[in-house]
Amino acid sequence: MIERESLLTYLRERFGDVCIKRFERLGAGVHGTGFSLVIETGGREREYVVKDLAPEGLGHDYPSDRAAVLLLAYDEYGNLPKHIRAVDVVALTEDGSVRSVSGGKEYFLVMEKAEGTNYFSDLEEMKDKAVLSDMDRKKIQAMAGYLKEIHSVKKESKTLYRRKIRDTIGHGECLMGVFDSYPDGVVGYDTMAEIEKLCVDWRARLKPFHGRLCQIHGDFHPGNIWFRGDDFVLLDRSRGPWGDGADDITAMTINYIFYSIMYHDSVTGAYREALELFYERYIELTGDREILSVVAPFYAFRGAVVAHPVFYPQLGGKQRIKVFSFMRNVLLSERFEPERVNDLLV
Repeated sequence: MIERESLLTYLRERFGDVCIKRFERLGAGVHGTGFSLVIETGGREREYVVKDLAPEGLGHDYPSDRAAVLLLAYDEYGNLPKHIRAVDVVALTEDGSVRSVSGGKEYFLVMEKAEGTNYFSDLEEMKDKAVLSDMDRKKIQAMAGYLKEIHSVKKESKTLYRRKIRDTIGHGECLMGVFDSYPDGVVGYDTMAEIEKLCVDWRARLKPFHGRLCQIHGDFHPGNIWFRGDDFVLLDRSRGPWGDGADDITAMTINYIFYSIMYHDSVTGAYREALELFYERYIELTGDREILSVVAPFYAFRGAVVAHPVFYPQLGGKQRIKVFSFMRNVLLSERFEPERVNDLLV
């Protein structure tokens, strides 16, 4: 809730000499709460409505969700004839102050610089290895150990778990959004639709699994993992802090499958050992054998990414078909068995 004094400070910055005549709750609905704001400035009264959005549910779970809705409203209210005008979008900060966040043409994130070498380098080197090196194993054990630690932080929320499953299938950055960015003619619409429909069936199957909700990275793929020795730093946490650990596991392990298909037409050698070791170590640390029964839709999303002809143009057409076969077959399986991964490529 915005405190009256904080609101007055903001209003004086925006309008100059101003006093608040009335600031009171109008009522609440499914989407949020409205407040009546009456101010006096320049010798006359002005009346406004201030509204917020309720957290959790309807895709408004995180502050960034709610900010996106309100910023879009600010940009578009004035573009439709006969529509009321939006005056500003304000943010309530940690210290209770109020400040404007509207008017941006684009938005940018400023972050620290990562040092080291990303894990794509290791994946490239594996193509010439029949078995993993000691350093390869140490890195896999380090990543599995890290995921065990962050996934041990749990949260009770059916809403957030179901959102993660929904987003994995329907979000613009996930399965359906990635498919929509494929150039026409590379993969048939019917083929993509079949994968999407199977994922929707999985959404219903996974709804009861909300007890799995845990802290995640959200985009734990090789480009976001930078090693120095056998230790690493991470980039680009994405799409919310809560989900299923399967999201992170599949984001990494799809690459052992993809790279091996790309270089060997099957999952073999160091890539196969890496896939099996990652699961073996993670399950040993967490006791989470159930993960093998929930990974399918996450693999479908990650498969759509690595099979993308723009993201990974080095993948041949026949190899892309194998990735799609993997996606379809893993969705048709009750449980993923890493040691039988090649059975899913046909």
